[in-house]
Amino acid sequence: MIKIKPFLIATLLLTGFTLPAVAQIGEARSNLSVGINGGVNLNSASFTPTIKQNSLMGITGGLTARYISEKYFAMICGAQVELNFSQHGWSEFDEDHPELEYIRKMNYVEIPLLAHLAFGRDRGVQFFVHAGPQIGFFISDTRKKNDAWNNYTSTPEQHDKNVENKFDYGITGGAGLELRTKAGNFLVEGRYYYALSDFYKSTKKDYFSRAAHGTITVKLTYLFDLKK
Repeated sequence: MIKIKPFLIATLLLTGFTLPAVAQIGEARSNLSVGINGGVNLNSASFTPTIKQNSLMGITGGLTARYISEKYFAMICGAQVELNFSQHGWSEFDEDHPELEYIRKMNYVEIPLLAHLAFGRDRGVQFFVHAGPQIGFFISDTRKKNDAWNNYTSTPEQHDKNVENKFDYGITGGAGLELRTKAGNFLVEGRYYYALSDFYKSTKKDYFSRAAHGTITVKLTYLFDLKK
């Protein structure tokens, strides 16, 4: 229950962000946009006990839908949802044993639910902020382990351990710039995802008390307006 509370708080925060859009206190709008997004993830995994790592690069991409409901003074308010394929995981590196290589890539279908707050002109450049909860569903993984491990009689706990919790959830947020033109809207964004769930079991009797994703994402998005 303790781990679920932050997720509920994040959901309430998202609701709080989007309430002004529903209330239509400011200048009412009805702008629906859809499009595609794509980019790269810089991944790590938070383990307790700790595992030494380098960042692992993965891909992310999918579909985006956004609804702008009003402009409240200088702030444009709306909500955005995405359906993405996203790669997470980790790459182990120990400076005391640099010959050893282990890479784990984990593939997810993810759904971020974001408040969209922007500042700027209707045509031209806008600065925006995204924040909200994110859920994900594990679908597959790949593991790469070099031959140097053959010289070791023991295998680290995490190497042969399958994903035990396939449902992932956490908090994501970021900021970026949007160029709004007659040909469509072009967005560049940096975002960070902090998982509140563990992909391995993490009870007192388990080896890991923490095994969760942390991801920095840089992505590009193209949106075109269906309704203005």
